[in-house]
Amino acid sequence: MILPCTDSEIKQAYEIIQKGGVVAFPTDTVYGIGCDPRNQDAVNKVYTIKGRERTKNLPVLAYSKKDIEDIAFFDKISEKIADKFWPGPVTLILRIRDEKIEKTLDLKGKIAVRVPNHPCILGLLEKSRILVGTSANFSGQSSFSNSSELAEKFSGYDLLLDGGQIANSCESTIVEVVGNELKIVREGKIKSELLA
Repeated sequence: MILPCTDSEIKQAYEIIQKGGVVAFPTDTVYGIGCDPRNQDAVNKVYTIKGRERTKNLPVLAYSKKDIEDIAFFDKISEKIADKFWPGPVTLILRIRDEKIEKTLDLKGKIAVRVPNHPCILGLLEKSRILVGTSANFSGQSSFSNSSELAEKFSGYDLLLDGGQIANSCESTIVEVVGNELKIVREGKIKSELLA
């Protein structure tokens, strides 16, 4: 099912997620797929759809920094980065606070989190607050920036919120603070020198 990113369709996507479904959506980086991070069956479905190894943890998207504070711990440096770049294409690896999510996502004390900057996914997150948010692709293959191409080549999800072509698509930069040092796990749209 493919629906436009309008209020009533976003509400429909939220209802699907509440029932354990998986939804594809545009973000400010690439198209993603997501589900309720506390629903084990839904999380399993995301792994199956992507053909992703269980050793690769799934990241979480949130509506706001405050929503992330409910599930993870910020250190001072991570907090500064979040305040400067969110909403936007920086993913932070933080210590996890939420035991239920740690269990369903099979995390080892850390979680990758981000507040995206796209009206469609933010509309969905405003209702759900947090979602598993991983690129909508087969593991190891390129991510999609165009909804038509995604609909044609990628399947298994319950609903695609169609945001057309994502302008300036890219991957997010993934950062972890280790001690007082910044460790760049993946350089994406935001270059490492801008983070320091």
